[in-house]
Amino acid sequence: MAARHEIIFVLPLLLVSFVSHTGGTTTPQDFIKSSCRATRYPALCVECLIGYAGVIGQSKRQLALAALSVTISSTRSCSSFVKSMAKQMRMKPREYGAVQDCIENMGDSVDRLSQSVREMGRVGEGLGEDFEWHMSNVQTWVSAALTDDNTCLDGFDGRAMNGNVKAAIKGRVLHVAQLTSNALALVNRFAQTHTTPLQTPPILN
Repeated sequence: MAARHEIIFVLPLLLVSFVSHTGGTTTPQDFIKSSCRATRYPALCVECLIGYAGVIGQSKRQLALAALSVTISSTRSCSSFVKSMAKQMRMKPREYGAVQDCIENMGDSVDRLSQSVREMGRVGEGLGEDFEWHMSNVQTWVSAALTDDNTCLDGFDGRAMNGNVKAAIKGRVLHVAQLTSNALALVNRFAQTHTTPLQTPPILN
């Protein structure tokens, strides 16, 4: 009887220990949902990353890499769309200038995000000055990519812009900016136990 009471007493302790070591998550899907709560757009975060659960596992590094990869793909797609709009639609000089600036911004954003992925490839899961230096670079570049997105959005402010052009492009760029913001939050989350994370700049509407 005493042995039975001992087992009943120990099991809750084992459960507490398991939860504390796994962060309360038991599956990659749970890990992704829990991690996405740290982002500005958690529903979008889960939607875009849940399909990569098998690759991500419960690794903060893999999660950040997946977020960056998804963001690069979306940014490239957005850039192609904006270029297509520039060729197909008749625009006023101000509209054309804003579109060309946006194309340049999107190109810069892709470059910075690609740099970030390459830099993350040089980073392990551990500590050290090299880790901090690499992650500082990644944080700076992803933050700069988000600034590029916001700069593009700035160009479409004002009533002088054609409503159709503005709506078509702005909606896609805003989606990219949200993905970039989420990616930065997850990069910061991976780095925060070792470095001081950069604040996520607000997205301009």
